[in-house]
Amino acid sequence: MTTVDHLRQVRLGNLRTVLLALVDRPGSRADLAARTGLTKATLSNLTEPLLAGGILVEEPATLAGMGRPSKPLRFHPDGPVAVGAEINVSHLAVETLGLDGETLERRLVPADLRKVAEDDVLDRLAALIHEVTGPRPLLGAGLAIPGVVHDGVVVRAPNLPRLVGAPLAADLGRRLGIDVELDNEANLAALAHLWPRHLAGEDFVHVTADVGIGAGVVLGGEVYRGVSGFAGELGHVVIERDGIPCTCGSRGCVERYAGLDVILREAGRRRLDSLRKALEAGDAKALEAVRKAGEALGVGIATLTNLFDVPTVVLGGSYAVLYDHLHEAVRSEMDGRVLAGGERHTRLLASPLGEFAVVRGAAGLITRRAVQQPERLFS
Repeated sequence: MTTVDHLRQVRLGNLRTVLLALVDRPGSRADLAARTGLTKATLSNLTEPLLAGGILVEEPATLAGMGRPSKPLRFHPDGPVAVGAEINVSHLAVETLGLDGETLERRLVPADLRKVAEDDVLDRLAALIHEVTGPRPLLGAGLAIPGVVHDGVVVRAPNLPRLVGAPLAADLGRRLGIDVELDNEANLAALAHLWPRHLAGEDFVHVTADVGIGAGVVLGGEVYRGVSGFAGELGHVVIERDGIPCTCGSRGCVERYAGLDVILREAGRRRLDSLRKALEAGDAKALEAVRKAGEALGVGIATLTNLFDVPTVVLGGSYAVLYDHLHEAVRSEMDGRVLAGGERHTRLLASPLGEFAVVRGAAGLITRRAVQQPERLFS
């Protein structure tokens, strides 16, 4: 490595440190110097290009105690944003996220996409993204799908078979004119609980459901994907050896007993909001459908907990919406099946992000990349 290359790497490392500090909270140059260990001169040198590029903004001077007034730096409210997008079995969703982690816009559109071709899905999604983002400069887009992906291509998606083999990242990128990164929706929902804030610690499993069920496994503050990206396929953990046939080709999978479509069918409801109202009204059929699903889900979660020994399980997506009526059945099965045993060992929580965790994580994939690789902010 040449001296020039070395100096460039040092500068990028310092810039990354400053950006991470600003993600944590705004601060003056003096405050940032104290938090990062960098000199004020270095900070001025690093932040001037960010101010000139509309990435940061300097607020008016404020007097706090003795000394000179400070001018806090923060991410520009009209600066570039990241797009998070989700293609799921029953909906499309989009969210825009600033570098400071603030959500600007979000939208969820119900749609049955099980038999819809790739071009139609992506045309609808691109139109929704344009509608939500408007003229804002874009850092890129993260795209979530309930399936296994590799190099921007869908490798396996039992509930969206027409998208298997589709280069979704490249095809959506062409429609938008930006880079798109594709990942599994359960992994991205888990990432939303890690970046930009730790919402469930550094070791947990995040479980989310639509028609299928996915689990994002987080160990040591990183999403664990496994060798081939199949880690966390909770929906296809077998809980009944000769049970109901599944779209994956197996039998007795968790999602055939605890998927949202199963719950709705058993409850005699068509939509999640209708089911929620029925539960709140004490409808016996709805309560029984959710209880049975909770028991099946609890068996599957107990298996994951025994495998990974995590202290926290987070229920997200539709499970977060149904949490008040679901968690007792889940907890009962976990308590009887988790080897470590007991609520003291494994917490069961509802995600504070609810059904938007996936798109928030997809957008967070892009903002985290921009902060950790700051050269992208100037490309």
